[in-house]
Amino acid sequence: MGSIFKPKMPPLPPPAPVIEAPSSEISDEEKAQIKKDRDAVERKRKGRRSTILTGPLGIQEDATDATNTLLGKN
Repeated sequence: MGSIFKPKMPPLPPPAPVIEAPSSEISDEEKAQIKKDRDAVERKRKGRRSTILTGPLGIQEDATDATNTLLGKN
């Protein structure tokens, strides 16, 4: 009597086909493009580095490096 009240299970779909992994070979054009992109990032990084006046530990100057300015000691 249990089969009257339980619906039948639909058949399972067929398994998906196995997809081959892409080759690990990189063409010369792709290598050139990757190198060009990395060089551009390095140039931009160097440009930003000069604008950062503090390090991860705060100001890197000694307190004795104070110089006279028009407004007094700095």
